[in-house]
Amino acid sequence: MEHRVVPLRLPARAQDVLLAVFITVMQVQGTVVRNAGEVVQRPLTDLGYAGYGLLVASGLVLVVRRRWPVAVFLATALASLVYYALDFPDGPGWLGLFVALYTLTAYGDGRRSLVIAGVGITVLTACWLVAAADIEPRAAIGWVFFRIGASVMSAALGESVRSRRVIAADAQQRAELAERTREEEARARADAERLRIAREVHDTVAHAIAIINVQSGVTAHVLDKRPEVAREALRVIEQTSSRALGEMRAILGVLRGDDGDHDGRKPYPGLGQIGELTAKARAAGLDLRVEEISPAVPVPSAVSGAAYRIVQESITNVIRHAGPTRVTVALKAGAEDLEVRVSDEGPQTPSGNDRANPPTRDPVSLAEPGRGIIGMRERCQLLGGELDAGPLPGGGFEVNARLPLVPNGSAA
Repeated sequence: MEHRVVPLRLPARAQDVLLAVFITVMQVQGTVVRNAGEVVQRPLTDLGYAGYGLLVASGLVLVVRRRWPVAVFLATALASLVYYALDFPDGPGWLGLFVALYTLTAYGDGRRSLVIAGVGITVLTACWLVAAADIEPRAAIGWVFFRIGASVMSAALGESVRSRRVIAADAQQRAELAERTREEEARARADAERLRIAREVHDTVAHAIAIINVQSGVTAHVLDKRPEVAREALRVIEQTSSRALGEMRAILGVLRGDDGDHDGRKPYPGLGQIGELTAKARAAGLDLRVEEISPAVPVPSAVSGAAYRIVQESITNVIRHAGPTRVTVALKAGAEDLEVRVSDEGPQTPSGNDRANPPTRDPVSLAEPGRGIIGMRERCQLLGGELDAGPLPGGGFEVNARLPLVPNGSAA
């Protein structure tokens, strides 16, 4: 069994405590060792051990460097100014200041932290140079320039670390956003596909069921008196149900994604099948008239299929709500769009004993469009078109649709 080695990592507060103790020891011991045996202007023990106090304070204050980076920097900078202004001996007493500068820019907020660091380094430089005006030997002034350069480098290093951290966080955020976007797009495509399939199934099944319902009623009414009419109605039922099953198989074949057998699939119906559709509508008892103007340019398959479904759904609604009546289907193809209009005259007064009582159109269904009208409107909107449907003033119902020949809607 493979054992995974987990690296030991101390908490941030413990790290800062250890760092503060280390820096304090280095500043005190380093300064003592460096000036051992030398004559200095002011020893660390002068002024009540003020030199030791400044070195210890500038080191221990690093314990809270992450929590208050600005305050820690100001404290270490002030300790350094006082230390060198009082002519205490030079040494590594600037280590705490360098760590504070790094912390200020690494854990700061960018521009504000850089401004504070820049102003602080400028003030420190001026004070250090003034304090070293009479330094002896003169070569020792090189340590002053070392402190200046190291301060600038500490601030620059902290800003570099902060920038890399910000860039990494932005990259992580962009990756998460891209992942969420891909998931949302996948869900949107799945929802759109489900909606498309629902429309296809609704249009296919609803139209077939409506015709079968009417023809079944006719068959039951005339079976004994006029068997030839009943036989014709049964033939229409058989053809309609067979066609519906064929279209359902085509839809299910697309869902399965079968690539081996394309011959068994029928293409989606379009304007070329309008004649067959209207013939079945006439067989269902509609007095249907088609007004068609041939298109000047080829009609895209998406537009042709949408126009077919709109006519199919409109005829289905007429059969379902009005029964046998006069229907006009007008197809007018212009240079830029295809206009589809399906209107009926409403329920007709039955004459004779062989006609079943037609259903009356429910006024509620006129005020509240069903899923069929909603589906037709969605088809138009997907292609950048528009659809209006509503009752006519003199009775009846009309559906008007405009489908651009160059789709510019959401599907484009």
